[in-house]
Amino acid sequence: MNPLCSEFTSSSRKAPEAAIGQVLIEALPYIRKFEGKTFVIKYGGSAMKDELLKNSFAQNVTLLRKVGINVVLVHGGGDAITRTAEKLGLVSQFVHGKRVTDNDMITVVQMTLAGKVNQDIVRLLSEHGGKAVGVTGLDADTIKAVPGPNAEKLGLVGDVESINTDYIDLLCRAGLIPVIAPVGYDHNGNIYNINADDAASSIAIALKAEKLIYVSDVEGIQVGERILKTICKAEAADFIEQGIISGGMIPKVLSAFKTLDGGVRKIHLIDGKFTHSLLLEIFTHEGIGTQFIAEQDNDQQENR
Repeated sequence: MNPLCSEFTSSSRKAPEAAIGQVLIEALPYIRKFEGKTFVIKYGGSAMKDELLKNSFAQNVTLLRKVGINVVLVHGGGDAITRTAEKLGLVSQFVHGKRVTDNDMITVVQMTLAGKVNQDIVRLLSEHGGKAVGVTGLDADTIKAVPGPNAEKLGLVGDVESINTDYIDLLCRAGLIPVIAPVGYDHNGNIYNINADDAASSIAIALKAEKLIYVSDVEGIQVGERILKTICKAEAADFIEQGIISGGMIPKVLSAFKTLDGGVRKIHLIDGKFTHSLLLEIFTHEGIGTQFIAEQDNDQQENR
């Protein structure tokens, strides 16, 4: 080998090797801190559609489980439901962003969300070494539901009444990753379509989770040209009043703080369009999205 080439190759590798080493060292205290804790992850957006992002997400989730973090995954699947409905000649209608769900549509929801979408995620995690198990809200009373407030318009769209935490804990203690499809049923046996964000929030509160992480197509809370790394309840209220946080972001922010009020320590909003965004948010000081905290606290603000 040409010694000049050898020297050049060696020096060119120093910078990336140092950077990789720094990332690993930065991750170590977080791995220690979160071992044995429970993270609920709501999985949606581009991370569910793009093949590269799907595989990156599955690797991230598997790694979290391998380092001792209990991971509970709640997924959406609205696009898949719409496509299946179209093939069956059903028209999808929405009111305030929620799918109108009659008896025919709830069959499509159950077949698609609790069937193909759920099992595709389980298979993907298994391919990357994760021991995943598909769960629907119907299994072991995982999600008991009640009719939503706009039942006359939305039909079988429900709200969460209770979560069977014993069953989810049992799966986690067995080293499994529960992959939960957000459908539930009531005391009369009626099946309900449940908003995945709402289901994830209810599950996180019931499990007393350390974190609830929303993986979506939103980078975080944007103020001007920058993405806020951390936001507390008082700041969020001011931003909403000033119109800085507006539109569809308002219910997301209010839901995040409602979840914090329910006992979950931190909420994270991250962009699933970036590969390994989950690990970057959890295991680095800066993170990649926005974390929601109840009150400004130096320790909480500086650490993910």
